[in-house]
Amino acid sequence: MGVPNPMNVDLSGTVGSDLSGSITLDGIPSTFHIDIDKLPKIELGLDPVDLTVTLKPVDLNLAITKIPNIRGHLPADFSVGLSIMGMELMCIRLCGEAQIITEPYHPNPCEVCEPPVRLIPVTGGQIARP
Repeated sequence: MGVPNPMNVDLSGTVGSDLSGSITLDGIPSTFHIDIDKLPKIELGLDPVDLTVTLKPVDLNLAITKIPNIRGHLPADFSVGLSIMGMELMCIRLCGEAQIITEPYHPNPCEVCEPPVRLIPVTGGQIARP
């Protein structure tokens, strides 16, 4: 959608003017091109810089004084098998989870190995232990 060329303008109804006729936009270019033919040469001059670096021996001691208290879980998924020419004949898979425990061991509620406690329902919706 462009600007109509020529435009008809009627300004005869304005105060103190009697302009009517057409206005054209001929001679105004619709595209512009900017070309950079030459860039000036920029030169930077630096004075010589003397740089002297002296390295002195550094004593570095690295020691593990205490292993942090953690309980790390390591997922494990192993498979050992026998295959001939890409065809699997047998396979044994072992999967599960291993733990690295460097803290004093206190079993989690799911790791306690005690016999289960049986609860007996009592009338009135209460639960009693035997």
